[in-house]
Amino acid sequence: MSSSAKVALSWVLVAAWAAFIFFMSAHTGSDLDDGAGLVANIKRWLSVVAAPVFGEGTDVVSVAAHFCEYVVLGVLVLGALCQTWPEVRLPLLAIAAIGLASLYGASDEFHQLFVPGRLCDPADWLTDTLGATLGATATAFSLRRRFRD
Repeated sequence: MSSSAKVALSWVLVAAWAAFIFFMSAHTGSDLDDGAGLVANIKRWLSVVAAPVFGEGTDVVSVAAHFCEYVVLGVLVLGALCQTWPEVRLPLLAIAAIGLASLYGASDEFHQLFVPGRLCDPADWLTDTLGATLGATATAFSLRRRFRD
């Protein structure tokens, strides 16, 4: 695969994941609870598992979903940046990936202002940013170790 094809594919993956996050943000938790699809079943199972640990009514699933979505986004954005600018030092690309994912998280929270039943929550944005930080940092350490060996 050519270098330009790798760059394009890496950004297509970022865009596809961002679209998935947008889709999930356009729905309320109750939208997903009412369905019979895979996401609804996973959400119900996680709620049952989390209730004894965190208490009934605590929406740990939402926090975990935000965190995990942005772990993946941090990984994908860092991968795309590494493909696009391989000559730039990895720590700088990791910081850029965290910043871009965090900006997307802020835009996602803004988007939720326009979704009935959702709200703009700075705590969710912080969770998004922490998830992206974990994803980008773990990937950077993994890449650094791979290129050193």
